[in-house]
Amino acid sequence: MRVGPEQETDEVLGTEIASWYVRGRHPPLVCVHGAGVSSRQTMPLLEALDGRIETWALDMPGYGRSGNPGRFLHVAEMADVLVQWLRERGLQDPCLLGVSLGTQVVAEAAAREPDAVGSVVLVGPTTDPAARSLPLLALRLVHNNFHEGLGVIPQSFRDYRDAGLRRVAMSWLESKNHRIEGVLPQVHQPALVVWGTADKVSRHFWAEEVTRMLPHGRLTAIPGGPHALTAAAPGELADIVDEFLAEDR
Repeated sequence: MRVGPEQETDEVLGTEIASWYVRGRHPPLVCVHGAGVSSRQTMPLLEALDGRIETWALDMPGYGRSGNPGRFLHVAEMADVLVQWLRERGLQDPCLLGVSLGTQVVAEAAAREPDAVGSVVLVGPTTDPAARSLPLLALRLVHNNFHEGLGVIPQSFRDYRDAGLRRVAMSWLESKNHRIEGVLPQVHQPALVVWGTADKVSRHFWAEEVTRMLPHGRLTAIPGGPHALTAAAPGELADIVDEFLAEDR
């Protein structure tokens, strides 16, 4: 039965964390947004899974409606917050779904605290070594925006305004600097990589390489999908995640 997203607030490591959830079967799915944005990016997927899978979308510290931690948190620190939030909520064997920079946070959480994470879904994983030049990464981001849905760009600008330009810029730099390739071989949970064929940020060769580095990884492509698949193709992504979790269970 679809009832719509419900909001919760928890204090985690001294910072208020805002989250939204819809009801459904277990194991629960927890969605982590990308660089500079908020749970608005993952809310369409949440709504698509309403009544099917218990799904959560949270704002990481400093973004959306969550509190300001007082300083910028790096990927490993955000992973610590995420794992502690899972424990505060009492979520058992959750599947963690990350988008863009969120894939780096999710991978860190799964590698650092394997007993707290049941499986992972990496949507548009970042950042491949070929894009670690800041001008090239910026060019890819701009190019990709032309392929996103009409609602994605204004939504992103609202999130950028809420987070502040300094934090947004630092989050992009963090995505560039964090070495996810050093983490992926330590993610031993079942893992699904989802890539959109029109993604200009995370390229096909990199999606394949990420899948290869995961001990139990597999790759699924969404034809014509851009980078932010949770917003641009929530229905297709919901079906893919639903099937993955049913098989994993």
